[in-house]
Amino acid sequence: MPQYVNEMLVPLTDAVFATRTVSYTGTAGSTATIAPGPGTVWVWSTSAAFVIVGEGVTATSANGLPIAANVPVTLEVPNGSGAPWRVSAIQIASSGDLYVKALAN
Repeated sequence: MPQYVNEMLVPLTDAVFATRTVSYTGTAGSTATIAPGPGTVWVWSTSAAFVIVGEGVTATSANGLPIAANVPVTLEVPNGSGAPWRVSAIQIASSGDLYVKALAN
């Protein structure tokens, strides 16, 4: 019998971790930086896109994770140097908007 994990998303609500949004086209769009601390981020996009999370990242079709339009996904924030990080997206077939929310660990 399969087991299912009941995972509760707990968004961080103060101004430091405000929801970020950015538009993307055939050129990657990157969010404003997010302070270090959260280990998880919730992302969704209005069109299919390649997405990457990390310090100073820029999405490409080679390094990004493909995500479907309007399907929220939870991604891990990679351990880095402790510097601010961001999320970047680039279109798969059409432009769109990316939404990002840091989550409590």
